[in-house]
Amino acid sequence: MAASSMSMNKVIHCAVRRDLTRFRAALDQFADGDRARAAALLRAWQNFDAQLTEHHEGEHEIAWPALKAMGVADTSISTFDDEHHAMAADLAATRATMEQLGRSASRADADAAAAAMAALETTTVTHLDHEEQETEPVLGANPEHPAYKQMSKQFSRRSGIGAAGTFFAWMEDGASAEERAALRESVPGPVLAIIGGLFGRRYRKEVAPVWATTGSF
Repeated sequence: MAASSMSMNKVIHCAVRRDLTRFRAALDQFADGDRARAAALLRAWQNFDAQLTEHHEGEHEIAWPALKAMGVADTSISTFDDEHHAMAADLAATRATMEQLGRSASRADADAAAAAMAALETTTVTHLDHEEQETEPVLGANPEHPAYKQMSKQFSRRSGIGAAGTFFAWMEDGASAEERAALRESVPGPVLAIIGGLFGRRYRKEVAPVWATTGSF
């Protein structure tokens, strides 16, 4: 079986990076007193917050044991966990600033949120880059490893169908052709069409339009 150009894990990471870039641009452009925009950004943030939290908690519970079984060193896993703790702290700090912006819609609070978002982006992207450097070669070389297959099954069972639909819609929103192709190597097209189509409607209605007026997104 030919190895994919990127794992499902990296496809998720691409969506995380994409949203962080979008938030930075949106906060830079925020107009003082724009309550509708503040509310829209808060909706987008709440989705992002949930997706990133679910991802790093799922990695700790499911991915780390599988990666160890495939040969990733314990020291690397320990470092990943340290990076997750730092990311979770910055995520909490950014959550507070985004909630405050949602309440006030002030330019000053947008600036505070932008500063917190910049710190979160640095911490998160540093971790994602490090994790991919160590795990993508392992995942790419072991698509038939029992631990890899078990990990995929566990992740697919972790969320309900509604959450899965939102997850798929989020990953596809703004994804490159390479990312979409990699996603379809991990998730059959009909599954994406049905689950993402039916249960991703709320994301497409309430979150995706937030980015239509943000820079080039």
